[in-house]
Formats: sequence, structure tokens, C-alpha cells
Amino acid sequence: MMKNIVKVLDGLKPTILMVVVQLFYAWVNSLYKIVVLDGMSSRIVIVYRFVFAFAFMAPLAFIFERKKRPKMTWTTLFQGLLCGIFGGTLAQTLFLEMLALTTVTFASAMNNLIPATTFVLALFFRLEKLNWKVAAGKAKIIGTLIGIGAAMLLTFYRGVRIPTASFDVSLFHPHSSHVAYSHSTSDGNTLLGALCGLGFISSCSLWLIIQSKMSERYPYYYSSTTLMNFVASVTSIGFALCTERDWSQWKLGWNIRLLTVASAGLGPAGLNVVMIAWCVRKAGPLFVSAFGPLQLLILAFVGSFFMDEMLHLGSIIGGVLIVCGLYMVLWGKGKEMKKKNFLTASQTLHVSSSPSSVEIIVKSSIDDDKSNHNNSICTSDVADEDHQDSSENRNQQMQDEKNQVTSGNV
Repeated sequence: MMKNIVKVLDGLKPTILMVVVQLFYAWVNSLYKIVVLDGMSSRIVIVYRFVFAFAFMAPLAFIFERKKRPKMTWTTLFQGLLCGIFGGTLAQTLFLEMLALTTVTFASAMNNLIPATTFVLALFFRLEKLNWKVAAGKAKIIGTLIGIGAAMLLTFYRGVRIPTASFDVSLFHPHSSHVAYSHSTSDGNTLLGALCGLGFISSCSLWLIIQSKMSERYPYYYSSTTLMNFVASVTSIGFALCTERDWSQWKLGWNIRLLTVASAGLGPAGLNVVMIAWCVRKAGPLFVSAFGPLQLLILAFVGSFFMDEMLHLGSIIGGVLIVCGLYMVLWGKGKEMKKKNFLTASQTLHVSSSPSSVEIIVKSSIDDDKSNHNNSICTSDVADEDHQDSSENRNQQMQDEKNQVTSGNV
């Protein structure tokens, strides 16, 4: 009984960890919204996020990969630089601006467009093929179009307000409640936030493409993540020093700001990377991507009940369509991966079963002749020895007879 329970729990490990990952993301995004509307500079938030992440990941890279990682080449360093810019500083700057101008539900919905945007950019860089004739290719194309259309619907159509129950609990400070409401209801802010969201998902898609190429050359995730966080820390510090003139923004006390930057550094940029890498190795990248909509549901609940955000019909329809488009893209990619793995396995089986791999042992007749010759030599040697023994015996007998004759004469 206990063995069955342990076996079931072991099979559920990837699912449990991915739920924890999405909870971390939802928690940090909610804190982002709170501190930004509380007056903290988004550029300072990004600086502390990557500084905390670098301080957390560097010891892990030193402990687990110090002895087995090779020296970094200039190509790897350049790819790490691009990852730190596109996946770090630029992506997080645009994301926080989008979060400040819109709602956490909107930001989470836009986040689910990253797979579709990655597919479009992969087509542009000729890393993907437009296979319209097969079902998998059609699913990816249709899913991408649905996702883009849903994002436009989410941006330009609000619809009627959906009444939700209230817990009479707000995560905002009383003076910032009106600010949150004005940010979530302004059409101009929503449009500007959508543009920031477009830049965010494009930056993340470029980062994923570069990261995949970097992983082929340098498959050491702790070290590559540490390099990315270091680059993001340096670039975000430089950007913040050039744009932020209020030095009081750099101060962190024992408040929500410290909790936010510490959670962002240890969670999404730290522990989440480790858990996602483990889940990708155990269950595959598509399994990991399928949990993205869970964050959308969590943030829709938190935003409506605890952050004074209004839930509209357009948000619900757009969110549902984005999730549908996401799963169509993932389904198409999954079919292509299965076909690719099947072809690879078939080619491997064909090579292993080919006649060239069969070892044939041929016994030459020369070996038999040599063996017979050796046997004949051994036989002749034995015969010679027997002949020599018989000669010695005759000589001994003749000597005895001679002695007897001699003794008789005496």
C-alpha cells in the first residue's frame, strides 16, 4: 500500500512543482503591482530583483557545476549578454510598465502569448517551417492567429462589468486604491500597456530563441542563469542610474518593497529556474508550458477580490481565447516533436540492425593446417623420445652382457 502511494506521489512531482512555480509567479506579480502603485520606481525593482537573483544563483553554480563545466567561449558570453538584455532588463522593464498601466489579469493574459510569438519569430529566423499541409502545422498557425486576435480583443473591447463578490479586503494602501482603479479603467493606459506588452512578449520570445541556442553549446543551467542575472544586474543598474534621479528610491526598509524584490530574486529568477529545469528534464517543455494559464486564473481571482480590479466580459473572452490558442500551438508542437522523435528512433534502429554492424567470425583453413602441423610435430617428438628410450635400453642390455662375459673370463 505504501509503495503504491509513494509511486503515485513520485509521478505527481512534476505537476506539484509546476503548480508551485505558477503560485510563485502569481505572488510576485501581485507584489509588483502593489509596490509600483505604492510609488516605488519600476527600474529600482528590476535592479534589486536581478541583484538578489545573482547573489542566490552564483553559489549554486559554484557548488554544483564548478568541476564539470567547461570554459566559456566568446560565443557563449555573447549569447549570455543577449539573454541578460532581452530576457532580463528589457523584458522586465516592459512587463512592469504594462503591469502599472493595466491590470494583473491583463498582464498574465499577455504572458500566455509568448509561445505563439516565439513561433512567429522562429518562422522569421527560419528555425520553424510553415507546414500548412499537416495537422500540426495548421494547429500552430490557427492557434497563433487566435492568440493575436484575442490579445486585440482584450485590449480594445471591455464589455459589461462582471459582478464579483467582495471580501472587503484590499492589498493596497487606502490612498492608492483610487490610483489602482484609475489605472485599470483608462483606455489610454490600456492601449499604452498593450504596446508595452507587445514589446515584452517579443523580447521574451527572442530570449527563448537565443537561450535554446546557448543551451546547445553550454548546457549548464546554473552557470548560464548566473551569467544572465549578472548581465541583467549590470545593465539594469546602468539604466536606473541614468533615468532615476530620486536617490530615496534606492532605500529598502523592512516593508513590502524588501519583500517584493527578495521574492522576485529568490522565486522567479532563482528557485523557479531550478524547478522548471527539473520538470523539463522529467516531463518535457510542453508539459511546463501547459501550466501557464493557471497563473492567469490565480491572478484574475486575486485582482478581482483583493486588488480592487474590475472584471469585464472582454477580459474573460480574451483570456479564454488566448488559452485556447496557446493549447493549439502546444498541441501542434507536441505532434511535431513526437514525429521527430519517432523518425530519430527509427533511424537509430535501422543503423543498429544493418549488416555492417554484424560481426562475422571466419575460421581459416590455414589455422586448421597449422593446428594439424603442430599436432604432428608433437607426435613426432613423442616418437623420437620413445625411440631414444628404446636405444638406451638396448645399449644398457649389451653393456650388462659384456660385463657378464668379462666376469666369466675372470
